[in-house]
Amino acid sequence: MSTMLRALSLLAALLCAAPAGAVPASRNAPVPVSSGVQYELVARWDVHRLNQILEADTPKFAGVRVAYTPARNGVKLYRVTYPSVLPEKSNQPTVASGLLAVPDTKATSFPMVSYQHGTVYGRHEVPSFAEESPETQLMIAQFAGQGYAVIGADYFGLGVSQEPEGYMVKASHQQACYDLLVASRSVLGDLKLKSDKLFLAGWSQGGFVTMAFLEKLESAGVPVQAAATASAPLDLFAAMEGFLDFPRPNDAVWLNSIFILSAFSYENYYGVPGLARSLIADDYYDVSKKAYDRQPFDPAAIPADLRKLIRADYFDPHYFANSAFGRLIAATQAYRWVIKSPVHNYYGEADEAITQGVGRMAMTYAQAFGAGNPLVEAVSTGPTTHRGTFATVVPQWKAWFDGR
Repeated sequence: MSTMLRALSLLAALLCAAPAGAVPASRNAPVPVSSGVQYELVARWDVHRLNQILEADTPKFAGVRVAYTPARNGVKLYRVTYPSVLPEKSNQPTVASGLLAVPDTKATSFPMVSYQHGTVYGRHEVPSFAEESPETQLMIAQFAGQGYAVIGADYFGLGVSQEPEGYMVKASHQQACYDLLVASRSVLGDLKLKSDKLFLAGWSQGGFVTMAFLEKLESAGVPVQAAATASAPLDLFAAMEGFLDFPRPNDAVWLNSIFILSAFSYENYYGVPGLARSLIADDYYDVSKKAYDRQPFDPAAIPADLRKLIRADYFDPHYFANSAFGRLIAATQAYRWVIKSPVHNYYGEADEAITQGVGRMAMTYAQAFGAGNPLVEAVSTGPTTHRGTFATVVPQWKAWFDGR
């Protein structure tokens, strides 16, 4: 069974086994802060649990073994619920959730890492439900287990959010992350703690969100010590054009999920009725809609072959570029501004989802400015896969952040 089918089969099983929107019981009652923010302690992970993640769980998830620095302290995990708005829907109010992981030490001030998660297939495979998110577990173990506070937004439509998913919807991603940062600082204040430095990091979809978040923070004058990504689709149009018209032998079979999730998300958030139906072939529209809505479905009914899933017109580059979907995709980029913070974009040379060209786009663009903007660097992790790139760079992120 393919990687995508395994993921979707698991999702279908979960949907059949539990009611939609079910939330695991919390260990403590929510604590209200100001302006609608509240937080609840959901777990405490000790050093043994954190090192188990580094030594056994992550290698199983990523398929590679990496030398991580062992955890030094336990970590308290809080789920933060906070008010936000949907920029694409005239700032319609909403409620979102995210993680705040705090080192369980006597220290009262910590450097902070905002981690932006990658594409997920289940609503709870997100930071504030860390038991269901292997990537978040690695960040908690490697960073919070060594004295960093870690935050991570669940994105709209995921976690406790009741919105439809806003997959790769740029302004909503920016808003969810920004408002979690503000909310987390309020929670830290309530806990008599604070953070003194801010770092950003993200993998895959989260790499895009990291760069988009950096753009918003810089425009707001919020200092960022450094931002790092892994396997980031910095330009979604370039990535999708490659999937459609310049496919590689190693392209991932699950890339069809990117088209499905973005088509329905853009229809919902940008208000373009019929957008998903205009992209997805009639035979697969209904099952694709169920996948997006996280309803029970047969994963085998969604073809991995894009030429079956996507309407034939979209394989004409001119049609794709001028379509309503293509125009929205073309605006989904996160590197075309004068970046003022140190940035490292890591990419894998055997990545089955993100090409080296896409992984290097921010640096290529920054170097086009006269003598070049030296703050933006693309860094190869060698012949690593999509997950392997993430597992490999996390200790590199930390070493780089430690020195700043």
